[in-house]
Amino acid sequence: MENVGKIIFSTGVVLIIVGLVVWQFADKLGWFGNLPGDIKIERPGFSLYVPITTMLLISLGLSFVMWLVNRFTR
Repeated sequence: MENVGKIIFSTGVVLIIVGLVVWQFADKLGWFGNLPGDIKIERPGFSLYVPITTMLLISLGLSFVMWLVNRFTR
């Protein structure tokens, strides 16, 4: 239970680093969020955006990272 603080702090640092990297290379990541399978509906006074493919890629990436962390912490 005493490691919870360290885990939260480490997660925060990693999120800040990832955010800075994404912010720095945002112009090169223009394709992200505009993938085939992302639903965009635009009408006068209404717009809907459901990034299904983008959410699947993020989920796969995070699942792989969590698998790696779990594998190396045993």
